[in-house]
Amino acid sequence: MESRPIEIKPLFHYWPNSTALTFSNWGCNFHCLWCQNHGLSFRSPKEEDPATPPEVLVEMALRSGDQGLCASFNEPTTNFDYLLDVFSLTTERGLYSTMVTNCYLTPEALEELVRAGADGWSVDIKGCPGMKALPHVDHETVMRNAKTLLEAGAHVEMVYLVVTGANDFDECYKWIVSRHLDLLGEDVPLHINRYYPAHLWREPPTPLSKLFEVREHALKEGIRYVYVGNVNDPELEWTKCPSCGRILIVRRGYRVVRFDLSEDGGRYRCPICGLDIPVRGRYIRS
Repeated sequence: MESRPIEIKPLFHYWPNSTALTFSNWGCNFHCLWCQNHGLSFRSPKEEDPATPPEVLVEMALRSGDQGLCASFNEPTTNFDYLLDVFSLTTERGLYSTMVTNCYLTPEALEELVRAGADGWSVDIKGCPGMKALPHVDHETVMRNAKTLLEAGAHVEMVYLVVTGANDFDECYKWIVSRHLDLLGEDVPLHINRYYPAHLWREPPTPLSKLFEVREHALKEGIRYVYVGNVNDPELEWTKCPSCGRILIVRRGYRVVRFDLSEDGGRYRCPICGLDIPVRGRYIRS
């Protein structure tokens, strides 16, 4: 476990420039052949692996000056009851609770997590119907669950890792963009991330041209906040006003170095044209 920037999750519209004590357990309900955390996801805990009580996690976050906690690295919901205990305590102590997840669980489980305090969700959409990898996963379920979270009042950002030879074909990214707009709307951010060989998948890294192709399609179709990650180009991770084009948030190295939004009663607006910009939480100044 360690304190990490919220932007690394990635969550770009949630408590900008804050840090979250990030923790994990073991296991996953998927078996992605390109998993970058397979050392955690595909093994069981050993007797010598420490179990950290929820109250210890929260005290660590408070001592470190973190604004919240984040369950990440493996699939967090494999330790569902533990999450409920952690997030309930986190909420009592005035910290936020976030998750990095494939969001493949029941609506009832989602609602329990939100009630416990799980407020920020970085949701991985692994692909689309018809892809040969992960043939037993219903990707529509992930999209529907993301919609359920929005309706429950949670903050959601979608993450699409474009994996060479797995989910990078035209029909796949067009389906993802279409369902994103149909179910989640134009203001939910979409992160398009570059894949690198990992675990059992040895195809070459995603071509930049493919990432830009997906980005342009998403923007053309109407998603307002589209980011490209894992390419070492900070400008692709900046937030611009979709109405007037003003650069509003500049990020470098997973930190916010410029935050140019007007705040009005907890809501944020573009200082030039006044458009509401969907950002939740307080901006933490360095």
